[in-house]
Amino acid sequence: MSAESELKNGNFVVNQCIDCKKTVWPPADFCNRCFGKTTIKKGPSEGKIIEFSKNDQCYFCLAEFEKEVKIIGKISSGIPKERQRVRIKKCGIKEGNYFFEFLLI
Repeated sequence: MSAESELKNGNFVVNQCIDCKKTVWPPADFCNRCFGKTTIKKGPSEGKIIEFSKNDQCYFCLAEFEKEVKIIGKISSGIPKERQRVRIKKCGIKEGNYFFEFLLI
């Protein structure tokens, strides 16, 4: 089982270093701090908006989860505010690219 196969199935997971316990994002087999091997753990489900933008009628944002994971995603409904909390509603891999959809909370 790999992080990418979990994401393809709609499960948000991240890698964590076995040695130094650092969260590694985007998914990688080795830690970018100590080069130790990584294992999969359930990803955080809630984060906060760092910044956002609007394209036509859709809002997109950069959200931070646990101070180590930053993700760009579409906001499913509502008008976002900076530092507002979000929850991952949907995630996956489409045409080789990660995609995320957030719910404002």
